[in-house]
Amino acid sequence: MAIERGVDDVDVDELGIEDNTKEIQLAEGSEEDLMFDGMEDEDAAFMDDGTMVFGEDDLSEDIPPPFNSNLAEIIDKSDLGRIYSDLMGDIDDDKSSRKEWVDQYTEGLKFLGMKFENRTEPFEGASGVIHPLLAESVTQFQAQAYKELLPAGGPVKTMVMGMGTPQTDLQAARVQEFMNYLITQEMKEYDPETDQLLFYLPLSGSAFRKVHFDQSLGRPVSRFIPSEKLIVPYGTTSLDNAVRITHVIEMSMNEVRKLQQTGFYRKTKVSGESDDTTYSSTDVDEEIDELQGVKPSGSSSDYEAELMEVHVELDIPGFEDKDAQGEDTGIKLPYIVTLLPKQNTILSIRRNYVETDVMRRRIDYFVHYKFLPGVGFYGFGLTHMIGGLSQASTSILRQLIDAGTLANLPAGFKARGIRIRDSDVPLQPGEFRDMDAPGGSLRDALMPLPFQEPSGTLLQLLGMLVEAGRRFASVGDMQVGDGNQQSPVGTTIALLERGTKVMSAIHKRMHYSQKVEFNLLARVIKESPIKAYPYQIASGQQQLLAQDFDDRIDIIPVSDPNIFSMSQRVMLAQEMMQMVQSNPQVHGPMGMYEAYRRMYEAMGVQQIEQLLPPPPQPQPMSPAMENAGFLQMQPAQAFADQDHDAHIKSHLALLRSPIVAAMPPGQQQVAAMIQAHIFQHVDFKAREMAQQDPEVMQMQQQMQQTQQQAQQEAQVNPMAAQQAQMQMQQMQQQMQLIMEDKVAQITTQIIEELAPELAPPQQDDPLVNLRDRELDIKEADLQRKASEANRRIDLESERIDNTADMADERMELQKEIADMKDDVARERIGLQRSAQMAKTAENIAKDFFRQ
Repeated sequence: MAIERGVDDVDVDELGIEDNTKEIQLAEGSEEDLMFDGMEDEDAAFMDDGTMVFGEDDLSEDIPPPFNSNLAEIIDKSDLGRIYSDLMGDIDDDKSSRKEWVDQYTEGLKFLGMKFENRTEPFEGASGVIHPLLAESVTQFQAQAYKELLPAGGPVKTMVMGMGTPQTDLQAARVQEFMNYLITQEMKEYDPETDQLLFYLPLSGSAFRKVHFDQSLGRPVSRFIPSEKLIVPYGTTSLDNAVRITHVIEMSMNEVRKLQQTGFYRKTKVSGESDDTTYSSTDVDEEIDELQGVKPSGSSSDYEAELMEVHVELDIPGFEDKDAQGEDTGIKLPYIVTLLPKQNTILSIRRNYVETDVMRRRIDYFVHYKFLPGVGFYGFGLTHMIGGLSQASTSILRQLIDAGTLANLPAGFKARGIRIRDSDVPLQPGEFRDMDAPGGSLRDALMPLPFQEPSGTLLQLLGMLVEAGRRFASVGDMQVGDGNQQSPVGTTIALLERGTKVMSAIHKRMHYSQKVEFNLLARVIKESPIKAYPYQIASGQQQLLAQDFDDRIDIIPVSDPNIFSMSQRVMLAQEMMQMVQSNPQVHGPMGMYEAYRRMYEAMGVQQIEQLLPPPPQPQPMSPAMENAGFLQMQPAQAFADQDHDAHIKSHLALLRSPIVAAMPPGQQQVAAMIQAHIFQHVDFKAREMAQQDPEVMQMQQQMQQTQQQAQQEAQVNPMAAQQAQMQMQQMQQQMQLIMEDKVAQITTQIIEELAPELAPPQQDDPLVNLRDRELDIKEADLQRKASEANRRIDLESERIDNTADMADERMELQKEIADMKDDVARERIGLQRSAQMAKTAENIAKDFFRQ
């Protein structure tokens, strides 16, 4: 018996290993011979490491592959070929369906003005300048959006969903800090690619990001994808309902080999050479290369590979969806298929859903940024919306420059006989061509062509086109300082909103897309191998990272979707400050401080605390110092740890003193200030007494026991810990209600005891007494008038009742008369009927006797 040992063809071709395949002869009847007895070569399979496995098919049926394994290593080659051909055909159809969009996008790139055009028509050296309308609009948008969407401190902000607790607030702060650290420090590609995305977005109208965990980098990434590199089928309206998403990936051959060695891609014979030239540079790629002034070198294709990562739903033989009875349902499942068109092969097929998800929902990786919502999947950019205006502006600008060139350097004919040389070649500026003409004066021998000066009408038309384009793109400079400082706040904000409606809507769409991106990034972090914070946190428990990224925290961008520029933010802050300054009492003691602080924040001032120190916080004071402040119209603040009985007694003494009673009318609010401060002490005293209530103390003990139990169960059963946490929250709410009821009862008792002493002493005032007498006289007069009015109302009611009775009697009489008339009419009708019947009988009798 013979056994082969050696290396496979892939190792020979890629690694340069010499083929050392040998046959080992086994002695007849040996243990090895008995071991391999009955096994044929067709039952054996060579593995990637050169080993031979017998009975692999039976083993693979019994042991299913890991859920996240590369199914391309297992699927039959014929099925792989069918999947490859079907997907490539679908991708070709998808490309054809968006050809007009690509052509329009490519045509619009020509009017960016990044490359000067040498023209020979209508004459050599004609102007090839391109009007910068489109480039200016794109650059202005990119400059505004870049600063708003990616601030220096990080773009992520978090908030707690539902009712917050100190624990969830700390959790939200940790998530926000880590994501900002990851984006600004670890994800080094995020900043430049965001800058590039915001430049591509207004050009094509759509840009994409792909959020996933990069195996080679060992961390999450959020890659920018140009719109021409992401292909969807015709009829797709959004990424959510796309039946197929194709991401065209350009990767070096070295990276492909690395991923093959790590097992992420299937090992194949990979090289840059290919006979298939279908998948080469697109028109958009060629136009971008031309704008940059670069072109692929002769050996570029040897090092670059174009991969197609297709997110699609397939029904793969051997991996069908099955119901509870084990029967095939025929439902297609989500997969990620990576194709290598240059080699007509599939590198990987992986499941794209969570193993425990019974609905088999597709996992999302892509985020769609839109400039303007189009009528289909792709958005509209400035090349689509003002591309025509840019083209017309370029044409008019060239005409004006060419007209000025021809007017400054006139051309014409000069006489030489009557024959003209090169008559079929256009005249150049400054050229006088020889011509054959009869002799005569010099004036008659030279004939300049009648070129006119640049047209003023064209110049006005150019200005109108440029203004229309700038107005649409909202890139006109906002005249912030030209407004009326005395104009109402609403007018200023309305004018600001009117001039920025388009840009505000675009910024809001980007804000939504960024929110989707951050939530995808949070999901990737949660599912990634990173389980601990890479730095020290406040609690010291770095392993909390795996627990922090849950559904309790909502990830949102820092930027405000309604504000997209510093000038807009400064104007709103300035209007807010004017409102606070107009009525500072309404905005409280911190109103002016907050207005100035937000103004400095809008202006981007750093270290505001050094320029604008916060107002000093109130500190506990003795009762005497508080009374002194009351006399100077300065309010005081009560604190929980003070001797409330002593403070109340001291303040009541001041309230009842002649000093407060003798104050002029303009300072009578001192008494109200003292009373308000006394009520603060009453509230603190009532809460201290409520804390000593047996019912409240029992509730606190139960909460402590529940908290200890939750901490013990958290180490064993996380679900039980969550239930205990919910029970804790319910008990806290119940205890809060009981506590407030107790405080209200105790407060009522204290106020009833203090009520006689709370009122300041009153002195009799003659004017007040005179006024009281006047009020008494007026009150008596009002009572007399009210009595007279009541008597008039009674008489009127009696008259109405009599009138109603007479009306009822009249109705009864009319009814009796009507009944009598009805009876008479009935008797008359009866008599007439009887007379008629008698007459009829008489006529019948006469006729009978006549016969």
